[in-house]
Amino acid sequence: MQNHTPGSYILPCLPDLLLFACICILSLSHTHNNFLAYILLPTCCLFSHVHEHHHHITQVRHAQGVHNVEGDTDHSAYMKPDFFDASITPLGWNQVDLLREHVKESGLAEKIELVICSPLSRTMQTAVGVFGGESCSNGVSVPPLMVENAGRPAVSSLNCPPFLAVEACRERLGVHPCDKRRSITEYRALFPAIDFSLIESDEDVLWVPDVRETFESLAERGMKFIDWLWTREEREIAIVTHSGLLSHTLRMYSKECHPTVAQEVSKYFANCELRSLVLVDRSMLGSDGPSYNNYPGKMKIPAGLDLPSDDKKQPLQNQSG
Repeated sequence: MQNHTPGSYILPCLPDLLLFACICILSLSHTHNNFLAYILLPTCCLFSHVHEHHHHITQVRHAQGVHNVEGDTDHSAYMKPDFFDASITPLGWNQVDLLREHVKESGLAEKIELVICSPLSRTMQTAVGVFGGESCSNGVSVPPLMVENAGRPAVSSLNCPPFLAVEACRERLGVHPCDKRRSITEYRALFPAIDFSLIESDEDVLWVPDVRETFESLAERGMKFIDWLWTREEREIAIVTHSGLLSHTLRMYSKECHPTVAQEVSKYFANCELRSLVLVDRSMLGSDGPSYNNYPGKMKIPAGLDLPSDDKKQPLQNQSG
């Protein structure tokens, strides 16, 4: 791999990827309904030539959860009932504050049209903390995104995009109490301005105590979620979800890429890590493209104990994200 300016390098890709041949991070050859052929690209590049029908996807893994801390030293801790719907830690809130600062300073906050989050406390806390409004003021009549004592002072829903909870982007389902959600009735009381209308069941009917979702099922769910994103009219979307879903989904879509590219794409997300991708229909693109990929590296979010996923060099049954 040839080096260029700091944080910039050429990524080798498959010969059949004619467009963006030097910069594409992965090709999504998986198709549904015989018409979608996707390419995901890092948004550090200049995309003035990209067709208007695209989606800029900002992916964020939740901040450090209480289950991540103990699970690092004792993997059986993920089985503890005490970690039911785990919230984020004080360090996790610090991670949220730093990422929020970056999102605002970079101008990304002004571009986001929709925030989608997994309906678990740790993801909704992270989403609200990073992309939500400021602290609530007395006398404001609009419902807050998060009420006081749901993790920190109440967060306003003013001057921020709408928030939508979606079951399809949850963490791997089953067995681990930390991955079981509360009732939607409870969540609506804690996060009044988040839209839960797409969730059909008040109680968690997807999580079962004795069967862990397979990696294949998790990846398939993630790919269907990507397909659904394509149907959204919003072009700038932030997703706050889990490392298991992100990594297994991207791993499926990177199988045809050069091993170096595939390895980079499917790396596990650290707590509160942000990565941006562009989702486009390959058939709508021309053959021209920039030559280099400017990939400056990961956000400087303070590291915590964040062992997330079920297959990150640990026994499959003993981890959670």
